[in-house]
Amino acid sequence: MTAEVDDGLWSAIGDPTRRRILDLLLVEGHGTATSLSQRMPVTRQAVAKHLTVLDRVGLVRGSPAGREKRYQVDERQFERAVRQLAEVGSAWDARLNRIKRIAEAIQRTQED
Repeated sequence: MTAEVDDGLWSAIGDPTRRRILDLLLVEGHGTATSLSQRMPVTRQAVAKHLTVLDRVGLVRGSPAGREKRYQVDERQFERAVRQLAEVGSAWDARLNRIKRIAEAIQRTQED
């Protein structure tokens, strides 16, 4: 892997509710805790807490919108997360291929 994996970023993305929030923001372009909570099975307060986590790791950015904040995905940070995921996936593919070759070699020696 060429880039260092950001554990905080992946911890934030690891939560299914936060992934759903990211999905909604990517589709709709922006949203507030109130507007997002109307599309989810959690409270506005829970959405606000999840948005705080996503904001802390840089995946979303909030800007004042009346009494709330309007959030949108930080595309640069999101692209960084996608690149990291691709790199981690490639590394694991390589590891699994090595394990497969070793297992096949062991099986061949046992058959002989």
